[in-house]
Amino acid sequence: MEYLKQERSGTGAKKILFTGLDTAGKTSIILTMQKEYSKIAYVSPTKGAQRRIFKFLDLEVSEWDLGGQSAYRISYLKNPDKYFDNTEVAIFVIDIQNKTRVSEAVSYLSDVVNQFKTLKIAPPLYIFWHKFDPDLSKKTKQDYINLMNTWEGKLRSELHVKVDSCYLTSVYDVPTIIYAISEILLALYPKSELIKKTISEYCNKINCDRMLLLDPNSLLVGSFCKEQDNADFLSASMPHFIKFHDALRRNKILNDDPENQIIIQQPKSYLLLKKILLKEGTLPFYLLVQKKGKYFYQEDFEPLINILREIIYK
Repeated sequence: MEYLKQERSGTGAKKILFTGLDTAGKTSIILTMQKEYSKIAYVSPTKGAQRRIFKFLDLEVSEWDLGGQSAYRISYLKNPDKYFDNTEVAIFVIDIQNKTRVSEAVSYLSDVVNQFKTLKIAPPLYIFWHKFDPDLSKKTKQDYINLMNTWEGKLRSELHVKVDSCYLTSVYDVPTIIYAISEILLALYPKSELIKKTISEYCNKINCDRMLLLDPNSLLVGSFCKEQDNADFLSASMPHFIKFHDALRRNKILNDDPENQIIIQQPKSYLLLKKILLKEGTLPFYLLVQKKGKYFYQEDFEPLINILREIIYK
């Protein structure tokens, strides 16, 4: 994640609040967003509120990571103006594997929502049911899904807490986090529908089957896919494609020449990973594209790149 500076009041950045109990995995989720995977094993409990600003497209986002220890939670609830005010999006993280503390987590979530009401704000609320790891048994996964559904029902019917969306996430399944954060950020971005429409129209024009546009942090900016199963395959593959691309570049097998791109020939189609620069002095974006029966040419993408440049940076 490209952090710009330490958070300062009055920046006009969109505030995203990460909160929940201690050991829920908030900081690990943020490290996954930053692609700092090696640091996850050494994460220590967050002390107080950690604040940073990062860029998503041309939007500045202020990320607040609130430590979840009991003493800190009490302090946040006693000082809502300091910690909760001006929240644009609230992400509440629950450790789905720690069943004994789910009730405690939901109780704290209710307290946080009540503070929002006191402050007369109503930010969209997303729950990450975290540590839904891919190596769990099928039965265990179903037990956790049942647990999530039970508590979501209680939130609505008993605590009257409106949850905008829930996600099953894991640091061992990176796309679950990438997609969740991407959807949340795109909901904040006023031009997201225009980007989506542009990509869709362009794919139809050049007879392209699938396309993903990723920002420098590997977050999804826009996509098009004719078949959902293949869209799921591409989304699951994108972090690995980008790591592969970066490894080739570090070893000087690829350079920054725009003609350089990774193309994989399949029996009936081509798969492409292409780095694109939308603005001088900024980090590149990535296109992950699949197309049947026809090779990719540089000129195929120049009109799309120009349109995206106009949308995002003009």
